[in-house]
Amino acid sequence: MSPTTRPTGPVRQRTVFISDAHLGSPHCHAAELADFLAGLQCRQLYLVGDIVDFWWMAQRRATWGAGQQRVVEALHALARAGTEIVYVPGNHDRPIRRFCGLVLPAMQVRRRAIHATADGRRLLVVHGDDYDAKTHFGGLQERFGDWLYYRILTGNRLTNALRRRLGLRYWSLADWLKRRSGAAERYIERFVRAGLDDARRRGLDGIVCGHIHRAGLSERDGLVYANDGDWVESLTALAEGADGSLRLIDHRGEVRAELPSRLRLVELPRAARRASPL
Repeated sequence: MSPTTRPTGPVRQRTVFISDAHLGSPHCHAAELADFLAGLQCRQLYLVGDIVDFWWMAQRRATWGAGQQRVVEALHALARAGTEIVYVPGNHDRPIRRFCGLVLPAMQVRRRAIHATADGRRLLVVHGDDYDAKTHFGGLQERFGDWLYYRILTGNRLTNALRRRLGLRYWSLADWLKRRSGAAERYIERFVRAGLDDARRRGLDGIVCGHIHRAGLSERDGLVYANDGDWVESLTALAEGADGSLRLIDHRGEVRAELPSRLRLVELPRAARRASPL
């Protein structure tokens, strides 16, 4: 599949990971997320933190409209259809961490989880804010960065409102700007290294996370780094196929990156199968 392949019909995934929806903030693309969830079929769904933005809702006026309500309804529909939902809270929905270890009627809540893929890989599932001490600059520079980021998200929202009126597809101004910032790229590299180091120390095969609003899927030194992205900038999710293959997909279902399954099933030729002893 090419990096921008779009499936021709509904595909049942083994597992899906989403994070950083930031429901309640004006920067959340709730309608796109609701549409994505409504068309989703999966055995297991991980909510990898910052699904609800309690930070924003506590400090500013909450934004909760029809799109946000549709997201909640879609999650309930998935649970009723038999999807196992695991919630790993992040820093913006930190209050939910008080329920870690509980099995609630519609989901399990875990501080972190270990996901076993169909091809035998064991992946650490964690939001990623645990690595802030190793990645943040701190002080005035960090506070200015936070202020600037929210200004950029406002520009991103206005830009795409205009693009929709012109019939153009979604495009992330925020991601485009961050990729041209040396400081942002250095921060992301430190985050990736911290996550992979954590997985390595635990004897695992890789990590699935969110937090930094930069979707990514790659393999480094034999370890999987999977960041499922967000629903503020990238509008992406991570999907595991029935064979354990991993795909980074966007809200339209287009594949942005892919790691193949480790399974190497070699089928014998037909003649050899007939001659094989029982």
